Amino acid sequence: MPQSTEPKGAPALPWERPRRSAPRRTFTREAVVTAALQVIDTEGVEAMSMRRVAQELGTGPASLYAHVSGREEMIALVLDRVLSGVVCPPPDPLRWREQIKEVMRASRHALVAHGDLARLLPEIGVPNGESVTVISEGMLAILAAAGLPKQVCAYAVDTLSLYVSGIAAEEASRAHHARSGDPGPEIATRMTDFFDALPPERFPMLTGMAAELTRDVGDERFEFGLDLMVTGLAAHLPAS
Repeated sequence: MPQSTEPKGAPALPWERPRRSAPRRTFTREAVVTAALQVIDTEGVEAMSMRRVAQELGTGPASLYAHVSGREEMIALVLDRVLSGVVCPPPDPLRWREQIKEVMRASRHALVAHGDLARLLPEIGVPNGESVTVISEGMLAILAAAGLPKQVCAYAVDTLSLYVSGIAAEEASRAHHARSGDPGPEIATRMTDFFDALPPERFPMLTGMAAELTRDVGDERFEFGLDLMVTGLAAHLPAS
């Protein structure tokens, strides 16, 4: 067998050196959620995809599946992260009305603080992450401490959550149109045009209350809805 003429101990030539693989970038599930929320905040929910989040992390979409099962789970985790800042106060039977309102206000604020995030709510069905579970537990504790029956407490948590989600989704739709650069007429303007087109002799109430029906001043409408539901809940308190 011919012997190598290269002296022993000589360094390998550049093309003979073993190639070093690029170091694998590692990240956590929390990093995936942070990247997804960053995309939503800067580009809107329509931009949030597995591919786009992977780009934000400097990796490929396939690597995300080690942390999330897909877009639906990623949405659920993002919503859970956003709602993690909502804190239910310790139940105070004398302040239960205001305490429930505080939780609902905080939930709404958490959702609308991220542009059109609430538009993703229908994609995950019933939210069941840790934050939503903690909030539900806290709300039930507040309502139960007030003396409301169990079934009333259960219906109340569901109804109040749906109310906040609906309001947040409406505001998210507005944020989406504003982001698109073509917001179009406001909802109130569209509704006013609709009422103006109705024949007053057939719809005297709608045409006669058009200004009231289209009023949208600050949190007035949201707070009215909260008052309406909390007052209704108080009617279910035991007579004693």
